[in-house]
Amino acid sequence: MACLAVLALVPATVAASPAIADPGTPGIPAAPRIVFSEEFENGQGATPILVTGYTGPAPVNATYTADPAWLTACNGIIASQSNPAAPPPIGVPCAGFWGSVRQLAGVLGQWAGNDPATNHAVTAYTNGASPGANKVQLETVNPIDIGAASRFITFSVDAASVNCFTNHAKLGFYLLDGATVIPTFSSPIDPCDNPGTVVSGIAVGTYTSDAPVLFNGSQVGIRLVNLQPSGIGNDAAFDNVRILDVTPQLDVGYSPGSTEVGQSAKLILTVTNTSDLREKNGWSFKVALPDGLKVAAGAPVTTCAAPAVTAPAGGGTVTVAGGLAAGATSCTVEVKVTASSAGEYTTCAQDVSQRVGINAPGCASVTFVPPILSFDAHAHGGKVHAPLINIGPLAPSDLSCTVTPGSDDATIAGATLSTLGSLGIITTEASGVTGPAGLRTAKARATTADLSLLGGLVTAKEIKAEAAATEDSTGAVTTTGSVHLTQLKVNGATITNPTVNQTINIPLVARIVINERTPYGAGKGIAVNAIHITTVAGIDIIVSHAHASLTTPGQPCPTP
Repeated sequence: MACLAVLALVPATVAASPAIADPGTPGIPAAPRIVFSEEFENGQGATPILVTGYTGPAPVNATYTADPAWLTACNGIIASQSNPAAPPPIGVPCAGFWGSVRQLAGVLGQWAGNDPATNHAVTAYTNGASPGANKVQLETVNPIDIGAASRFITFSVDAASVNCFTNHAKLGFYLLDGATVIPTFSSPIDPCDNPGTVVSGIAVGTYTSDAPVLFNGSQVGIRLVNLQPSGIGNDAAFDNVRILDVTPQLDVGYSPGSTEVGQSAKLILTVTNTSDLREKNGWSFKVALPDGLKVAAGAPVTTCAAPAVTAPAGGGTVTVAGGLAAGATSCTVEVKVTASSAGEYTTCAQDVSQRVGINAPGCASVTFVPPILSFDAHAHGGKVHAPLINIGPLAPSDLSCTVTPGSDDATIAGATLSTLGSLGIITTEASGVTGPAGLRTAKARATTADLSLLGGLVTAKEIKAEAAATEDSTGAVTTTGSVHLTQLKVNGATITNPTVNQTINIPLVARIVINERTPYGAGKGIAVNAIHITTVAGIDIIVSHAHASLTTPGQPCPTP
């Protein structure tokens, strides 16, 4: 039930579509939208008619009925100051009050900003004939299509009364949902007691319900009942009957708009009132999160009235019910969400179902990016460690523990390893790159040509070692290593496709490992040696070395 408040509204034309406020302006109330307006002007001129003979404009083409008591004795006439000054046949029962009937219509036109001389209104001047209490003064013959079900709708009307010194007209408006009658008031409209203004002794105003109805149906009827039984006084008129859609607007947003995989963002659901700022209780909806986006741990936070929010951690749906308090411009529901894979996740109107009393949102997106890992990549062509000699690393390339993509490279023409042998041209490179999807890769490569070691015991035209660490869309790091050999011979035997960590033992001389690979850093790094020789004399020789890793910033980069 609702009281009727007096407002000044600009009259509008007939409309038969639901109020769909444009999404994208959360917290900024939109004006109520008129889904139906009857101004009693369609086809009217200088000849007055009974309201039962009137048809409203297309496309609604509304027609009306009334109790017989309100269609006799100067009642139920659509009148205007443009009507003849002398009572026409329909105005004869008005006797000497025909001029007052016309004046009521003119004052209503003046109040609405229309031409008082031509404005038409439904008038009632009882002229002493008592109609009886609770009789229907106006009712739609057929329901009016309001475009959609489950809408918050309200009602407004311009009304005027004269002879306020005696019994007042008391107008009660109802919305009809099939056989269900829904009052729009707790106190009837009484312009004499609550005027917007008084013009020439006529009290006039615009009256609207202060508690909109959550209307179940998609078609609505209108019924005006006059609660005043007396024919002494009870002289009034009405115009500009309106049905207003005041359904709140839902907006979807994410904050921040971009974050790392494994972190959380806030799904922000904003319910914005219409500019009437009336209380709106009972709206509800369900949001299906896009595939890959889940509710994160943490209780939802809301400013809505009487909230009920269901958002289980790890789930893919958020269900919300609640209300807007009187005077509230908006309220919000915040739910933490997370994703295990990088990508853009979008929520649109089609993802919001089970909507009751709320307009669908536009689209909003959140992007989860791969973790920004630190690059660490190193390569060299050779190194010797012995009790009496240390050589290298030769031609080192280093990209050391940095989040900034980059590269380093080096080349030397050759090197002599004391009495242990010689190396030809050495080229190395270390790099860190970020791909189009933001995925990171650390790489290292070392190529050594024309090697001859241990008096020709180990020779090769070229050997190459490569190491790489790559993250995927979940932030996990995978590593790969490889060795490429050209004309490698060990102790006279040709080696073409060595297995990982292939080991050759030459008794009393050395242990030789080809394609040596060693994971490190909890699997986030890998070290690759093309050839690793350890002699019985304790000399350690590495030729073509590469290692690479990816590490979470703030942590020290691991070493092999």
